[in-house]
Amino acid sequence: MTQDIKAAVQQQFHQVAANYRTSSVHARGVDLAEMVAAAQPRGHERVLDAGCGTGHTALTFAPHVASVIGVDFTGAMLDQARRLADERGLHNVDFRLGDVEQLPFARSEFDLVVSRYSAHHWPHPQRALAEFRRVLRPGGRLILSDIVSFDSFVIDTFVQAIELLRDPSHVRDHTAAQWLSMFAGAGFAAEVVFTWGLRLDFADWVARMRTSDVNVAALRSLMATAPTDVCTALLFEDDGSFTFQGALFRAQREQ
Repeated sequence: MTQDIKAAVQQQFHQVAANYRTSSVHARGVDLAEMVAAAQPRGHERVLDAGCGTGHTALTFAPHVASVIGVDFTGAMLDQARRLADERGLHNVDFRLGDVEQLPFARSEFDLVVSRYSAHHWPHPQRALAEFRRVLRPGGRLILSDIVSFDSFVIDTFVQAIELLRDPSHVRDHTAAQWLSMFAGAGFAAEVVFTWGLRLDFADWVARMRTSDVNVAALRSLMATAPTDVCTALLFEDDGSFTFQGALFRAQREQ
């Protein structure tokens, strides 16, 4: 089943990679600058971008550190990342094919690990966190930014349902509390340092993933019958646009 999930990620993002290079949600966003601020780089750091996608996070950090290696599971996404790096004239970034749950690096290779909008695709996030701890030097930092779900079972169920209808490679949006528990279990001292609302234009959201017409219709039907608590939490708009909640975590590897 794990391999099926990872195959779904590769298949899904191979066909939409170019969309993510130009996506305003991924290329911009208040959390990018907040990630750099949370990391407090001094210029000497060797950085790993885990689940780098088309490279927006790696390229944001590159001017502030010594070097960045971006790792992703999908070759087409890495091709787009290399194209962006060339366009921006950034030469201290390298992009490699790899799995965040089995990183091809030695112990204590990195000063900093960052990850953005990737973790909801990981079938075993605990394994990824264990790998991050392994490749980080003692005292190294992990900065993770992602959509988070809600403690309410009703709202959480709805969030997972619309995510999966839109993207069959989706695994789970965890709650902030669940992430903090996983960080602690992996040997990190972690905190939430920033939260924000991520507004998603419905038409752009489904077009970026090439969601099938059948699933788009199902999404609209589900949203039209959503409970009041869900509508309030996700700030539903008349055209189907809505707002997810994002959280930025800063974690430090314990000795």
